[in-house]
Amino acid sequence: MHRANRWAVVGVAAVALAGAACSKGGAAAGSPSPRPSTTAKIAIVSPANGQVFHGSSVDVPVQLSLTGATIVQQTTTHIRPDQGHIHLYLDNQIVSMNYQLSNTIPAVKPGQHILRAEFVASDHLPFNPREFVAITFTVTP
Repeated sequence: MHRANRWAVVGVAAVALAGAACSKGGAAAGSPSPRPSTTAKIAIVSPANGQVFHGSSVDVPVQLSLTGATIVQQTTTHIRPDQGHIHLYLDNQIVSMNYQLSNTIPAVKPGQHILRAEFVASDHLPFNPREFVAITFTVTP
């Protein structure tokens, strides 16, 4: 092998090894870092479970409550069990990453829907165990 090619191979191998070491995040080789638990408790204040809205396209106001934690806007990998933000899902599709306890889901079509709110860590990943709550509501024309 030509000397220049040999150094290129060594360089690529060194970069690959360094990248692999950094991606472990300090965990033992082959085991992912465990997710922390949270002190938070989240609840959906409104809409009420089973609530019915009338219209062909309804803006659904959402009000949440959160105890045991605070909402922070900063995204960081320095995870604290008492800080994070809220992901809001409608029918298992994320509709909002909330940094507040109120929101409006626009233009919800007729049908039965599942609304889920999850308190997640500051890195957008879930705590372990996950802290979420879900309700169903219906929109009728």
